[in-house]
Amino acid sequence: MKQLFLLLLFSATVFSQKTTETFVSTKLGESREITIGLPASYEQNKSKQYPILVLLDGDYLFDPFFGALNYGAYWDDLPETIIIGISQNKNDERTADSNYDDLNGVPSEKGAKFFEFIGAELLPYIEKKYRIAPFRMIAGHDTTAGFLNFYLYKDNPVFNGYISLSPELAPEMDVRIADMLSKIKKPVFYYQSTADGDMKEILEDAKKLDANIKSVTNTMLNYKYDHFNGANHYSSVLYSIPNALYQFFDCYKPISVAEFNSKIAILPNNFVKYLTDKYDGIEKTLGYKVPIRTSDFKAIEAAILKNKAYAELDELAQIAQKNYPKSMLADYELGLMFEKLGDTKRAAKSYQKASQLEEIGNLSKDMMLEKFDEMQSLTPKKK
Repeated sequence: MKQLFLLLLFSATVFSQKTTETFVSTKLGESREITIGLPASYEQNKSKQYPILVLLDGDYLFDPFFGALNYGAYWDDLPETIIIGISQNKNDERTADSNYDDLNGVPSEKGAKFFEFIGAELLPYIEKKYRIAPFRMIAGHDTTAGFLNFYLYKDNPVFNGYISLSPELAPEMDVRIADMLSKIKKPVFYYQSTADGDMKEILEDAKKLDANIKSVTNTMLNYKYDHFNGANHYSSVLYSIPNALYQFFDCYKPISVAEFNSKIAILPNNFVKYLTDKYDGIEKTLGYKVPIRTSDFKAIEAAILKNKAYAELDELAQIAQKNYPKSMLADYELGLMFEKLGDTKRAAKSYQKASQLEEIGNLSKDMMLEKFDEMQSLTPKKK
């Protein structure tokens, strides 16, 4: 009972804004219920933009995605994300919503209208109302998982990431999707999964699609396929969600101990370049800028100290000044550089200046004043 309470408290505090509203759609000619989950920081940080995740079958997919993103965002392994869940199970709307022409294999009737509803009505509405980063994802399960693939039939797909859980594919979709993915010119993330408990047709079609996608050599494609042994059609969703999200946002994660030891500490130099390249890569891949984490500054600082490349602390200070101009981080790095180079007088001056600026991470005013006193005591007195 205690664990349940803590879980509910965690969900309420990390994603504090979850609302349901009725969306009147001209395309559908009816109203549709949508659930919107905003990150806890949304009202606190007025300039921050957030990726968006559109959930088909939002009635039952919202909460598991909600929880996975909460957990990942808490540890900063996943970015805070705005979730839009579309209700499709009040009266089994999902069946008509996913309708397609058997002959041409494209959305038809209600399916064509639902396709336009998302692209021409819902997304523009959300992007006008909220601060959306240019990274859009869509997810669905069985019928709706197959339907979301239709967005890849466009020359310029509206979504960057596709999460297809036990998909029911339309005719020729296994071939057409692979063909479209071979032609994309911007990063696209694609995840599909199946389970032992899926219907035979789902398994066969998914494996065909998997084989066809694996033959694609396009460097713009980031693809993963999971098959879960012992799972059924529904339990596999809970295995799939974190795998998909961590696949899509692998580049987003802060520097880990493994990354530090295997990629950074072994470098002979250019430690700061590694840091800037990492964040430039995040921006290029995800389409939006992520501030450099203070923990990553400390990791690069540790690598510089370990390899006695003290001059690079000057470059690190310049990057700190750009990212955290009001904080003590930049002057602290300069003070550390002068200290290691034996210039205690200039080190003391930098630490003193740092003490007058905003604290950040584990850097405090008391720490800067202690470093100032230490450098003062080591500085030769004028006779």
